[in-house]
Amino acid sequence: MPFELSYLLIYLAAGVVVGFFAGLLGIGGGAVMVPVLSLTFIRFGFSNEHVIHMALATSMATILPGAFASARAHHAHGAVNWRVVKQMTPGILVGTLAGTVFAYFSSTAFLKYFFVGFICFLAIQLLFNIKPQTGIEQSHRELPRQGGMLIFGAVMGFISSLAGIGGAVLTINFLAWCNVKIHEAIGTSSAVGFPIALAGTLGYVITGLMDSDLPKWSVGYVYVPAFMGIAMTSFLIAPIGAKLAHKLPVAMLKKIFMIFLLALAIKMLVSV
Repeated sequence: MPFELSYLLIYLAAGVVVGFFAGLLGIGGGAVMVPVLSLTFIRFGFSNEHVIHMALATSMATILPGAFASARAHHAHGAVNWRVVKQMTPGILVGTLAGTVFAYFSSTAFLKYFFVGFICFLAIQLLFNIKPQTGIEQSHRELPRQGGMLIFGAVMGFISSLAGIGGAVLTINFLAWCNVKIHEAIGTSSAVGFPIALAGTLGYVITGLMDSDLPKWSVGYVYVPAFMGIAMTSFLIAPIGAKLAHKLPVAMLKKIFMIFLLALAIKMLVSV
C-alpha cells in the first residue's frame, strides 16, 4: 500500500492522544497504541495476519524515545536504582527477545486474546485501585538476589513483548511489593522500559524480515510512518499531560480512561 500524507496525519493525532494520557495518568503508551494501531492498520487494508504483529512492533519502537527521556529525567532527580536496572537487564533482554520469537510463531488470534486479557488485568487493577500492601507486617520483604531479579526481568520482558508495553505497571508493582519507595520504583521502571523497548523493537524487526509479505514502508514488523508520527507527537505532548496531572482530577480521569481503553480493546477483539 502506498504511503500517503493523510496516513501520517492520523498517526500524528494518535501520538497526541497517547502522549497526553501517558503524561496525565502515568499509563504507558503501549496499552493505547496497540489497539489504535491495530484498528488503523485494518482500516488501511493491511492483512489480518500481520496487523497485531505490526501493532506490537511499532508500539515497542515508539516507546524508545519516551523511555529514554523519562529515564534521563528521573535519573536527574536521583530516582533510578541503577543496581536494580543492571540486575534485571540481562533477563529483560533474553525474555523480551524470546517473546518476539514466540509472537512470530503465534497466531493473530492468540496475540489478540493475550493483549485483551492483559488490558482487563490492568483495568481491574486501576479501576479498583489495587496496590501491593506495605506496612510493618510486610517490612521483611526485600528485593531478591541476582537470580530472582534475572527471572523477574525475563518474565516481565516476555509479557511486555506480547503486550507491546514498556513494563511500567509490572515493574512498579514488583518493586513496591519489595518495599522500594514509590518514587524510586517509578523512576527505576522508566529506566527498565528502555531495554524492554530496545530488545522488543530489534526482535520484531529481525523476525519481521523473515516475512516477505509486509506493507511498503515496513522495517521488519515496524511500520515506519506510524513510528515517526506517534513518536514525534507523543514525545512532545507527554510533558503537557504531566503538568496537567497536578491540576485535574486524575483519579476520576483514570477510571474514565480505563473504560475507554477497555472499549478500544473490545473493538480490536471484534474487528481484527
